[in-house]
Amino acid sequence: MAHVTTRPGGARRRILVWAAASGLVALALWYFWPGGASAPGGPGGRGFRMGTQATPVSVAQAEPGRLDRTLRALGTVTPLATVTIRARVDGPLQSVNFADGQAVKAGDVLAVIDPQPFRIQLEQALGQQMQHAAQLDQARRDLARYEQLFKQDSVARQQLDAARAQVRELQGQAKSDQAAVDDARLQLGYTEIRAPVDGRLGLRKVDAGNMIRASDADGLVVLTRSRPIDVVFSIPQTRLQDLLAARRAEPGLQVRLFSDAAGTPLATGTLVAVDNQIDPATGTVQLKARFDNADESLFPNQFVQVRLRLGTQAGVTLPLRAVQRGSQGEYVYRIDAERKARIVQVVTGVDDGERVVIESGLQAGDTVVVEGTDRLRDGSEVEVVSPDAAQAHPEAGRSPGS
Repeated sequence: MAHVTTRPGGARRRILVWAAASGLVALALWYFWPGGASAPGGPGGRGFRMGTQATPVSVAQAEPGRLDRTLRALGTVTPLATVTIRARVDGPLQSVNFADGQAVKAGDVLAVIDPQPFRIQLEQALGQQMQHAAQLDQARRDLARYEQLFKQDSVARQQLDAARAQVRELQGQAKSDQAAVDDARLQLGYTEIRAPVDGRLGLRKVDAGNMIRASDADGLVVLTRSRPIDVVFSIPQTRLQDLLAARRAEPGLQVRLFSDAAGTPLATGTLVAVDNQIDPATGTVQLKARFDNADESLFPNQFVQVRLRLGTQAGVTLPLRAVQRGSQGEYVYRIDAERKARIVQVVTGVDDGERVVIESGLQAGDTVVVEGTDRLRDGSEVEVVSPDAAQAHPEAGRSPGS
């Protein structure tokens, strides 16, 4: 039988290692256990407990209020009329009577084409009319004599019928002569190019002295009517019924324009028209709003941000940034009396870009987290760090037991 020899020193070392490990575990439990070294007044002195540090947040109170129900869209400024001023007769441009960018009234003479050739044509038409008028007078007198002689049985009926036909022929010629005179006078009038509507002119495209023709595509200048002015925009078909219901309640819905998303206001007008069909390619319907544009701050083809007011909605309101979105829908972190953040599912209504109406889930006076939500979980302990928020909810800023 073999004999095993053990060293007394090995057993002693194992006992010492075990004792040292047990001491370290006991020291750690004592240090981190409530009421130990880390308790208030102990060596730690900060009230820190592992895993339970309060999360700093900013809060706001839910308040009763009323927000506008608004549709937002991107619109294009469109003038009431855009007219390319063109010549209606051919000839040399004698004068240009407007300045670039000038405001004009309907009927103002903008340019003049050399009228002399058209005056000559008018005189020719008038002369031919007078000649044929004299022939008609003579034919009528001859007809009167033939009718008298026919009653006396002094001429044949064939001569009477020929006299009557001559009168009718010359009467028809008189109508043609009058039409020729009217046409010549109209052509002469076209030598004065007039503004068809009130508006503002653009930059002229031709100078005096040039030969212009009615077939010229570019014309002389473009005239736009910009007072009042329209804005055309589109909304999704899913919002069409809301729009129609609001329009039935208030025919002149308010429309506001902004230069950008930041909210620089430009003008306020009213909705005047809804298109009669939905665009199947985009699923949208076009709307048209009208604005006075007395200061002409809106320019044709300008892009603007449109906000169409459909009415108002009353309810509990809070900052829009407090609302979070997850797989279960929209929710907020509400702070309870124990200074813990609790997830509350909410149903939102309209918003104005800054505040939102909460249709269900909150009551007025509830305190919700608006900043610091990314570090929260349901039941997380919070510490209010916003001075304004602390005033709104003073009990949330107090430590337990104070």
